[in-house]
Amino acid sequence: MATSETKYWGLLDYTEDSVIDFPAGIPGFEQEQQFILVEQQALDPLVFLQSLATPALCFLALHVRVVCPDYKFGCRRKTWKYWEFLETRQPPIGPDLACLTLIHIEEKDITANLLAPIVIHVPARRGMQAILAGTDYSHQHRIDLVEAPVCV
Repeated sequence: MATSETKYWGLLDYTEDSVIDFPAGIPGFEQEQQFILVEQQALDPLVFLQSLATPALCFLALHVRVVCPDYKFGCRRKTWKYWEFLETRQPPIGPDLACLTLIHIEEKDITANLLAPIVIHVPARRGMQAILAGTDYSHQHRIDLVEAPVCV
């Protein structure tokens, strides 16, 4: 088992097979290429994307279906090779394809980036931030904590 020093979690134990590779990094953080997902039952449904290279870099995220239950993710076939899809069609969001939305909190305003989700091909442990074209999704989808999620 390996250990990584983090700002928010202290020493974090992880296994090598829990590391998610982001060969291109994340836009704005291209040098950050290895992350682990931190999920704790007490903080469910929050997911934390913790960098292994930079202890203070930890993205707050939610599974997209928590924010938008009918969220549709689609990418061009030529992008499939990036995730190492072996299927003849893109797998749906589920056990093999995780789709997370990064969360931004500014005072009482909470938004989710549905336009550019973090997409992880779970069996290959490979991820990227996919920037979707031709959708009505927003990079500032407002989250209202009082009402049930509605996707526009």
